[in-house]
Amino acid sequence: MIVAALIAVSFAFAGGTRDGGAASSGPITLPSGAVMSTGPNGEQASPASSLNLTEDELAKIKAGNYKAAICFHYSGDDWSVAQEKGLRDQFGRMGIQVVAVTSANFNDTQQKTDIETVLALNPHAIVSIPVDAVSSETAFKDAARRGVKLVFMDNCPNNMTAGVDYTSVVSADNYGNGVVTAEIMGEKLNGRGKIAMVYFDANFFVTNQRDAAFRKTIKEKFPGITIVEESGFTDHNDGATIGAALITKHPDLNGIYATWDIPAEGVVSALRANNRSDVIVTTIDLGNNVARMLAQDSIIKGLGAQRPYDQGVAEAILVGYALLGKQAPAYVALPALKVTHENVLEAYKEVYYVDAPADIRNAYKK
Repeated sequence: MIVAALIAVSFAFAGGTRDGGAASSGPITLPSGAVMSTGPNGEQASPASSLNLTEDELAKIKAGNYKAAICFHYSGDDWSVAQEKGLRDQFGRMGIQVVAVTSANFNDTQQKTDIETVLALNPHAIVSIPVDAVSSETAFKDAARRGVKLVFMDNCPNNMTAGVDYTSVVSADNYGNGVVTAEIMGEKLNGRGKIAMVYFDANFFVTNQRDAAFRKTIKEKFPGITIVEESGFTDHNDGATIGAALITKHPDLNGIYATWDIPAEGVVSALRANNRSDVIVTTIDLGNNVARMLAQDSIIKGLGAQRPYDQGVAEAILVGYALLGKQAPAYVALPALKVTHENVLEAYKEVYYVDAPADIRNAYKK
């Protein structure tokens, strides 16, 4: 358990509290709970709730007048917005200036350019989610050689060592979220039916764990459910095209799993266009659009939620560890969160620290 006196400054929220009220000066803790995921190199997960910076450590960081940059793989979704908010809020508490925020739009070449551009600003630290573990290696190693402290979101470049080339990797419990999503699918189908998987066809640690957990849980826990096809995408906007192809090829399909919310939205669009309200969808990530669908109790029946704001806070704290030379865990994770129609409004508050927007609240079917 974190000692409240040590984290009062570190975790005081600038953007709101879990009860949806105004920000307070009191301490909060990052969520704790069991984590099923292991790190990109098989590391045991350390809970984000174990991270702390004392007031003396915060004072040292503030005195350093440090600069940091944030390099996203993609910044057009609710997850990225919440991550950036968590990072900015925590960096603000630590007196660290954010000098750049970039988005590679899932293009590894663009990410290399982004990192070069950011390095010209002489940041002391970069927080980033590599687009690809292989192609990003050279750019991130160059940053490490220049003495820039690296903290990674969700993925890690190949041939880089925690504590040497980078500080830590922080993620949600992606394996746990995959299990949650499979369990929702199995429960909603009463343990029987035909389903398909829509997965990200790239070497991406996060989605690989989600998909493996979903597949394993369905096969072991719900033997009456058959995965009839697994269809990959490289462009997350292809969900509608893939969804339409799946129901054309498998007209007796009962359910579709999509590895995150944006392709899931496309799948739902295809189902609606073909009047297939009988096919259910489960996914991962509580974006505003899927939250609204859950509130309506429509085609999307449930998901496993990440905690992007908390993840951003944890990543910023780990930058503080790196700047202080404080030993950090190689892999840090936040627990999975099961979200269905029944708890979507409460879950939204838990994920984003604010009440769900009016359109989601008003869409809720009691």
